[in-house]
Amino acid sequence: MSNQLTEAQRYEIYLGLKRKWSQSRIAEEIGVSRSTVCREVRRNSKPDGSYVWKYAQTRCMERRHGFSGNCRKPDSLWWRVERMLVDEDWSPEQISGVLRNEGLIICKQTIYNHIHADVTGRLAMHTPHGLKYTRRMRRCRPTKASNIRNRTSIHDRPEEADGRRFGDWEMDTIVDSYGHAILTLTERSTNFILMERLPHGRKAKPVAKAVIRLLLPYRNTVRTITTDNGCEFAEHEAISRALSMKGKTQNIVFFTDSYCSWQKGAVENANKLIRRCIKKKANFNDYTDKFIMAIQHKINKRPRKKLNFNTPKHCFFDFFR
Repeated sequence: MSNQLTEAQRYEIYLGLKRKWSQSRIAEEIGVSRSTVCREVRRNSKPDGSYVWKYAQTRCMERRHGFSGNCRKPDSLWWRVERMLVDEDWSPEQISGVLRNEGLIICKQTIYNHIHADVTGRLAMHTPHGLKYTRRMRRCRPTKASNIRNRTSIHDRPEEADGRRFGDWEMDTIVDSYGHAILTLTERSTNFILMERLPHGRKAKPVAKAVIRLLLPYRNTVRTITTDNGCEFAEHEAISRALSMKGKTQNIVFFTDSYCSWQKGAVENANKLIRRCIKKKANFNDYTDKFIMAIQHKINKRPRKKLNFNTPKHCFFDFFR
């Protein structure tokens, strides 16, 4: 049952005001609270301050039918939403943010409702985690990385490297069941990623050369690199020497605690996005370098909430302008 005022009740309010009745007496006469009468007079009076029931009823109906949330979304908008979801693998929140920047208002929950209404399950396959969310609590374990000489703990990393300044990177490797690997690097403030297949697998020296080759064009901006305690990063000192400013060799690579992947969350999230294109049971040799670069390009043009739904590619290269 609707609790909105009827046209007859608005007429009673109009008569009561003409008779100089108080709002409390008017409310008692029509069976509503005083605040309802007060709000009605405030919202639906004419610009000159007078209250007329016909004008108030018209204002009410205009708001009811003009509110965008009560309108059925056009099919053309749903077509765009589905294309962003299926072709680009964007999340409902990212789709909502991008459309909002274009002046099209649609909340993320509306998109989720549309996905749940799809009985085929085709749309759900392209959502993060397939609409299945699980959280597992893991106990902290002491760091016991003894396979890397002269490693520097993340706890010695400068406090300024909090993910907001430009030039702080994270790196990791993705491996398959056949010993092949892909190197991934993520700039923390923009989420811009770099990828490269590692022909020699997880051997330390080739990995160090690949890191240097990818980051050398941005050498003047590289401040820190955070990684885990994998043996492939044992040549971290060579990376620091190559990427340090000329004549100023400094420590650039810092290592997380053992079993604390959340300490390099940016690259871990990037790896999840990559795994949506390259499944865990896949053989990396089945993919060409062109395909690897296509994945990198796709993720770098994916809008991010932290960037006000701008893309990592735009924000990253905007720094060099």
